[in-house]
Amino acid sequence: MLKLFSKFILLLSLLSPALLFAQSAQVAIIIDDIGYRKSDAQALYLPGNISYAILPHTPYGKRLALKAQAKNNDVILHIPMESKNGKKLGPGALTSEMNENGIRESLSNAFAEIPFALGINNHMGSKLTELYQPMAWTMQFLRERDLVFIDSVTTSASQAEDVAISFGVPSLHRHIFLDNKLEHNYIRRQFKQLIRDAKRYQTVVAIAHPHPETITSLKKLLPLLAQNNVELVPISTLLNRKLTTPNLQINAED
Repeated sequence: MLKLFSKFILLLSLLSPALLFAQSAQVAIIIDDIGYRKSDAQALYLPGNISYAILPHTPYGKRLALKAQAKNNDVILHIPMESKNGKKLGPGALTSEMNENGIRESLSNAFAEIPFALGINNHMGSKLTELYQPMAWTMQFLRERDLVFIDSVTTSASQAEDVAISFGVPSLHRHIFLDNKLEHNYIRRQFKQLIRDAKRYQTVVAIAHPHPETITSLKKLLPLLAQNNVELVPISTLLNRKLTTPNLQINAED
């Protein structure tokens, strides 16, 4: 009997960490579009492990990236990519007309400004992320520098994450946009969906923006995560975790 009990205890000690890990629900929230407005700084006062995506070569981008880094928040670059609707992209953009050298030069300049960024996600990009060759050149650049890629998923036909995986670039994709409508009731519904998805799938990536309405809502809603046993983690934590994630919820950003 004692021998059997000892074996049972040994089995529990081996299984418990795995069981605990499998049961933990984690979400990463990325605040995109940081850099053009002085008011974007308000996003840095959100509590917890918020991750920040900084637009390159913007008036406040580098300054706010340094502040986020000083607070030990994850920082990535929010690289503008060509969209189908022809919207103005801004500095540091990648387009389908660029060759490999052009893409590499544009990315190099962006990282020269914010060298501590962990990698990139796409700003807009409903056209470019559907094209294999520009994504291949982008992922080759990231792989050479041990950088990561987060697909914002602005088109259901995006090839970006698949190409990243094929090049060995650590990657994730966005599952839910929190603030496609700047109304508290809408943001609250999306946030509750985020919690439900986290409980079901264990890991979820959400994207929001530094609009005053969004910041006000998130300050009220973020405590709901802990109340529901969901952990807010940096994007790098989810990249390291590498668990199965849910199907995409497509809410085009551009």
